[in-house]
Amino acid sequence: MSDALQIVPPSHPLRGRVSPPGSKSITNRALLLAALARGTSRLTGALKSDDTARMAEALIAMGVKVSEPDATTFVVESTGKLMAPAAPLFLGNAGTATRFLTAAVALVDGTVIVDGDQHMRLRPIQPLVDALRQLGVVADAPTGCPPITIAGTGNFPGTAVTLDAGLSSQYLSAILMLAAGGNHAVDITLAGDAIGARGYVDLTLAGMAHFGARYSQTGPGAWRVEGTGYTARDFHIEPDASAATYLWAASVLTGGAIDLGVPTSDFTQPDAKSAEIIAQFPNMPAVIDGSQMQDAVPTMAVLAAFNSTPVRFVGIANLRVKECDRINALSTELNRIQPGLAEEVGDDLIVHADPRLMHAQSRNARSKIETYADHRIAMSFALAGLKIGGIVILDPKCVGKTYPGYWDALRGLGVELRDA
Repeated sequence: MSDALQIVPPSHPLRGRVSPPGSKSITNRALLLAALARGTSRLTGALKSDDTARMAEALIAMGVKVSEPDATTFVVESTGKLMAPAAPLFLGNAGTATRFLTAAVALVDGTVIVDGDQHMRLRPIQPLVDALRQLGVVADAPTGCPPITIAGTGNFPGTAVTLDAGLSSQYLSAILMLAAGGNHAVDITLAGDAIGARGYVDLTLAGMAHFGARYSQTGPGAWRVEGTGYTARDFHIEPDASAATYLWAASVLTGGAIDLGVPTSDFTQPDAKSAEIIAQFPNMPAVIDGSQMQDAVPTMAVLAAFNSTPVRFVGIANLRVKECDRINALSTELNRIQPGLAEEVGDDLIVHADPRLMHAQSRNARSKIETYADHRIAMSFALAGLKIGGIVILDPKCVGKTYPGYWDALRGLGVELRDA
């Protein structure tokens, strides 16, 4: 693949069948839970991407056997114990793998360094480090971001922790999964009501229960997790709702009908909530709260550029600490397409919709979209190219982080992509 792809607006509605890849969020949870379980677990429907490869490689480095018998299956064989790796765990820019493993390696008897690339080294992790320290884990992150050094003892002494999950629900998910791996009950309480994407915590708890953990919710933001450990289980992973958002949007934007092979109601991931909003196009709501469907916001923001009326996205401050500052990236790149199309107001994003863009196929000016090494910026702005001539996506390979087959999926629907 070249370093840039030009999207040629199709002259026809996009129709056909596309099977989204497995859920990244669920795949990475299942990989870790299976690694903490004694025995063999078969994970089917899984995502094979840069992010899940990072998780699998890290688990292998800690003595877990991970094989891949086919394109959508991981087989995980484990003693239930993670061993100290010979070198730092390098996780690229895989946020879920970094947060989850930072907690899980407290169960290693030995020192582990969790590190990432230059982008990951800018992503905050101090609230998780603080929570680990409350549990008696020796953990250090000098910059408040990776790298993190954890001096594991094979267990942790603490029985209660109060956690700030305002920046990311992944901090809470990491502590929940760690807690069941200990040998005693742990009480976990949220500090305040703020939590990024609470629905992902439900995914975590469902995965834990599947692998034999026991927990109870003791309050609106409080849980008691028993020190049960985990039991190996086979697990089927549902398609990725975040990936589905691009296909839902492509369908309504072109007046087409893309069959994903699974009804929207079957998704349990938070981003599936965006399907109702996307279906309202070109009359999307004037205000959209993206707090509980954060990874769907880039899709909806680009779609909003073509809406009949302006859209304000609220509750999205956490997007500033994703793979890039997504609020700024969305504003900057929408304005690259047409000056004044978007603006940042505090941590809100306002998209000043221009329905005339629906008829801009013949536009000659080339808009080179900077993707900031962020897969979601690349995939969402490709949607603009379905209606506007001259859209060029820089660094298209970055979609490999979560959806390696994205460009092939568009080609399969009849979209022409040219090396630029």
